[in-house]
Amino acid sequence: MYKLITKCGGARCGEFETVHGTVQTPVFMNVGTAAAIKGAVSAPELKDLGCQVELSNTYHLHLRPGDDVVHDMGGLHKFMNWDKPILTDSGGFQVFSLAKLRNIKEEGVYFSSHIDGRKIFMGPEESMRIQSNLASTIAMAFDECIENPCEWDYAKNSSERTARWLERCVNELKKLNSMERTINKHQMLFGINQGGTYEDLRIENMKRIRELDTDGYAIGGLAVGESTEEMYHIIETVEPYMPCDKPRYLMGVGTPVNIIEAVDRGIDFFDCVMPSRNARHGTIFTSSGILNILNAKYERDDTPLDEKCSCPVCRNHSKAYIRHLFKAKELLAMRLSVIHNLYFYNHLMDRIRREINDGTFSDFKRSAVEILGRRV
Repeated sequence: MYKLITKCGGARCGEFETVHGTVQTPVFMNVGTAAAIKGAVSAPELKDLGCQVELSNTYHLHLRPGDDVVHDMGGLHKFMNWDKPILTDSGGFQVFSLAKLRNIKEEGVYFSSHIDGRKIFMGPEESMRIQSNLASTIAMAFDECIENPCEWDYAKNSSERTARWLERCVNELKKLNSMERTINKHQMLFGINQGGTYEDLRIENMKRIRELDTDGYAIGGLAVGESTEEMYHIIETVEPYMPCDKPRYLMGVGTPVNIIEAVDRGIDFFDCVMPSRNARHGTIFTSSGILNILNAKYERDDTPLDEKCSCPVCRNHSKAYIRHLFKAKELLAMRLSVIHNLYFYNHLMDRIRREINDGTFSDFKRSAVEILGRRV
């Protein structure tokens, strides 16, 4: 259940109650694709970094170790030792981005595994069964992810298929939640809005899927090559048609600036691999902007990555040391950088929530967007 606490312009501050705890929104979900944060950060450590929700990937866990294995191990929470909320995506994006050969039918998608080439079928019912085995807190509906740009006719057919698939997801999850062998009988479902960059398709799809009254709604199919202006425009187009009493999730976004801009447009949930992926290549997010720790100017810099940051990395290590670790190809370089970036993102969301509650979010946004997007 979602409870709206405060609004500041379009920005919303709320609470989302789940069987695994209450989430304070807006929130950034830390991405642990295969039930692990890339960069050697364990699930218990995520709590110290301020993580509220962990996100894992249905497609990858279905292939390895197998969702049946995770079920037999007591579900994803027990498997990875994490007792807070987990969201699992449906596998749809990976099916369409990783599978070289795929055949889309009304019943679902036939494709080949990117690992060993074996033939796999996944449709709405299969995605729900896999996510039920994983026993995540929130399951995402199975949808079709189209490429941008995409012709209007295909985008229309695709968005209509996604809406039909959502109906099947709703029915299947209701059945699964009533079964005795189901680990999490309170598993929630978020529907996904699709329609490319076409306003009419996005609105039509949102009107249709909101009638199914799922626990939350996501905007999918963005941050896949379109300009930020197009992305913001689609959010503004869809948001008036999204239920006010349900959380709104912008999938796969993004930079600190993207998040602030989307919060201003009424979005509550975010996820992105960017903080961990960029960290592993030496890109560090700070309160002064974005820095590349590999730059020679940091060779003798004894200051922390961010002097305003209280993360364990900034309390204990210098820029010079972390740069040295990267140059020496030590795994610790990636680990420390990932820890810092995740802490930065999670505590940025803390700051956003405070600013909304205090009624100062608009002033915060004006200064933060200018600073956080610049290269140091």
